[in-house]
Amino acid sequence: MTTRGGKTVFSASVGILMLNTRFPRIPGDIGNAATWPFPVHYKVIPAATPDNVVRGDASPLLGAFIDAGRELLELGCDGIATNCGFLVPFQTEMSRALGVPVASSSLLQAPLIRMSLPADQTLGILTISSETLTTAHLDAAGIPHDTPVGGTGAGSHFTTRVLGDADEIDFDQARADNVNAALRLVHDNPNIGAILLECTNMVPYAADIRRATGRPVFSIYTYLLWFQAGLLPRRFPNDLDDVPWRG
Repeated sequence: MTTRGGKTVFSASVGILMLNTRFPRIPGDIGNAATWPFPVHYKVIPAATPDNVVRGDASPLLGAFIDAGRELLELGCDGIATNCGFLVPFQTEMSRALGVPVASSSLLQAPLIRMSLPADQTLGILTISSETLTTAHLDAAGIPHDTPVGGTGAGSHFTTRVLGDADEIDFDQARADNVNAALRLVHDNPNIGAILLECTNMVPYAADIRRATGRPVFSIYTYLLWFQAGLLPRRFPNDLDDVPWRG
């Protein structure tokens, strides 16, 4: 059998474009490679920081993200993701420029999640910075403006440590910040039927949020599992081992 090549690295279909950070990333975080049950590639954008992407104007960085995405494609990736939900305004331009599937933000799951919920329930969004998550971000993801949005709070340990790119994080306190924010969100909006985590650093706390609120929790983790499954579908054996037992 002859097999066709054409790229340098194989079977790592997802390339992740990373902000330039130094804060610690535990398993569950998009930037910890142990998070993923499949191999991924990473590429850092030197000029992109949590502060200038989340609380500033990220638009001047679009070209750098596209150039870095092209490098990952050249290496062997088949689809590109980013590690910040606030980059969703880049979605259309990045997918057009790169010519492959792009998952710029966990927020892109919102329409599908909303469709899955009963008519009397809505989706709630939990973000690291509700103060700067604008209607432009919602529009880019196809999210109605009346969607409930909650944040971990500008002065919380989680927000200040991540956006400030701190050398140390108290992950117990970060967990408490996320759970408390989710509880406030559903308390203020009891018709929320599911929660979508905007921030890719929130994933380590998804199970705690689910347990505390009783709601399904979606994130960049759930998105990229689905994304990768399409880029490189699992091949199933054609054997049938589940045959009736004959005594």
